[in-house]
Amino acid sequence: MKPLVHISSSAVPMPIENVDTDQIIPARFLKAITRDGFGDNLFRDWRYDRGGEPKQDFVLNNPIYAGEILVAGKNFGCGSSREHAAWALGDYGFRVIISSFFADIFKGNALNNGLLPITVSDQALHTIFQAIEADPSQELKVNLPEQKLSCGEEEWSFDIDGYKKQCLLNGHDDIDFLLSIKDDIIAFEQEQVIY
Repeated sequence: MKPLVHISSSAVPMPIENVDTDQIIPARFLKAITRDGFGDNLFRDWRYDRGGEPKQDFVLNNPIYAGEILVAGKNFGCGSSREHAAWALGDYGFRVIISSFFADIFKGNALNNGLLPITVSDQALHTIFQAIEADPSQELKVNLPEQKLSCGEEEWSFDIDGYKKQCLLNGHDDIDFLLSIKDDIIAFEQEQVIY
């Protein structure tokens, strides 16, 4: 995975609450055996009509919004536990998702796949949405080492599990992490006395 340390980016605002994983990536697109191409079908039923034409009123089809950060309404990633939702968001190009609440399984899947879910207060989320509405090019800054998110003059701290933070900073998934400490594991095993 690509390391995530600092990100400065404009954002895509999607102030819709209770977005479930079937809306993020509909079940009919879960047949692939690799992670590639899922971004093409991210929010498929919201992005395209039945004929496959882009719906002009959906935010991902609006050229004034772009960036590596998705700002979503409360309770993002609820519903089924499909890991493909994180794959689709990452494949589309998002590195950070900001919301005031994430479903636990989605949050874990995001972290396991190189996405940083940042939980902020309802008021902070409202402030961010207002800033993007006033200026679609508004840059958000994420500082993972210091666990800070800023938007204009506003700054907020966010929580993250220490292990997952280290994995994101180094671009590791769980297997990469174990491989990175392989020598330590071997040394530990060699020191063990077998009775």
